[in-house]
Amino acid sequence: MILREIALQDFRNIERARLDFQGGRHFFYGSNGQGKTNLLESIAYLTALRSFRTADNRLLVRDGSPGAAVSYFLEHESFGGSRIILRIASSGAREVHWEGEKVERLGDIIGKFPAVVFTSGDIQLVRGAPGIRRRWADLVFSATDPGYFLALQQYHRSLAARNALLKRRASAGEISAFEKEMAEPAARVIRSRSEGVAALNGFLEKVYHRVSGGGEQAALQYISSAGEEPLAGALMDRWKGARERDMLAGATQTGPHRDDFALYLDGRSAIRYGSEGQQRSLVIALRFAQMEYFRGRTGWLPLVLLDDVVGELDPGRRERFWANLGAEVQVFATGTERLAFPGQNWRFFHTDAGVFREEERAPVPVQE
Repeated sequence: MILREIALQDFRNIERARLDFQGGRHFFYGSNGQGKTNLLESIAYLTALRSFRTADNRLLVRDGSPGAAVSYFLEHESFGGSRIILRIASSGAREVHWEGEKVERLGDIIGKFPAVVFTSGDIQLVRGAPGIRRRWADLVFSATDPGYFLALQQYHRSLAARNALLKRRASAGEISAFEKEMAEPAARVIRSRSEGVAALNGFLEKVYHRVSGGGEQAALQYISSAGEEPLAGALMDRWKGARERDMLAGATQTGPHRDDFALYLDGRSAIRYGSEGQQRSLVIALRFAQMEYFRGRTGWLPLVLLDDVVGELDPGRRERFWANLGAEVQVFATGTERLAFPGQNWRFFHTDAGVFREEERAPVPVQE
C-alpha cells in the first residue's frame, strides 16, 4: 500500500496543507510542537479510526474550528486507487466517505489501510502501566478485526453502565441485566486477544534476534484477569460473585479492561531485568512483529511511521533497523534535526507552525 496524497484542514495545528508522496521515503524535521507528529497522527488515524495519541477526537480539531477534515489518496493492493475523506466534528463525531460513498458502518473500513507507528514513547510498552499496553493491543487487533472493535465498544458501554449501577448500589436484577450484556463481548475480546498474542509472539521471537543482535529469547504474554478463554456464562458467574466487593470499590474489578500484556527476555520480566538497550530493542521488535501481523492477516503492506525514533538509535541498531524494514515499505519519519540517510532516496520537508516546505532535491546520479 502506498499513500500518494494527503490534504488536511484544521487538523490539530495544521490549518491547511496538501502533500504528495511520490517516493518511498519522507522525512519531516523542525522544532517540537510544529506539526510533524500531527501529520503522522492524521495518516495513522485511517488504520483503526483512532488516534495513537489520544482517545478524545475533539482534541484533533484545531482550536476555534467547527471541525477537521483529512483527504487521502492511496494505491492499495486490493482496492486500487482509493480516495478516502475523513471529517471530525468539534464534538468528536466522525464521518468517512470512501470513493464518494458514506461509510455507514465504520467497521467496514477499519483495518483496510494499515499503518504501524514507531514512537519515541514506545519504551512505555515495557515500562508503563497496563493501560498503555491494553491501548496498543486494542489498536492492533481492531485494525485487523472489525468484530473485535465492535465487541470492545459494546463491552465498554455495558461496563460503564454496570459501574454506574454499582456506585448507586442498584438491585441485583438491574446489575445482572448489564452483566448479561457484557458477557458475550468480553468473551469475544478475550479470545481474540489470546489468539492475537499467540500470532504476535511467533513474529516477535524471530525478529528480536535480528533487531537486537543478541541471543536472548523474547516473548509476549497475555495476562487475563478473567482467565484466558472463559465462556460468557463463567464471566457472569464471576461478576455475580464479586458484586459486593465491586460495590465497595465502586467499579468492576475483573474483565478485559483490567488485562495486561507482559514482555519477557529469556523468561524473565523485561521491565525488571532488561537493560536499557534490551528494552529499546524489544519495543522496536514488537513494532516489527506488529507489521508482520498486519501483513499476515491482510496480505497488505502497511505504511511505516517513525515519530522521532531514528535519531535515538545508535549506529549499530540503526543499521539493523533499516535492514529489517526493507526497501519496499513506504516510510514517513520525523525528527528535530535533518538527518542524513546514505544510500537511500529521501524527500525532506521542513515543518514550521503546521506548514510543510519541501527541500529542493538534488539530482539522482546516473549509474554507469
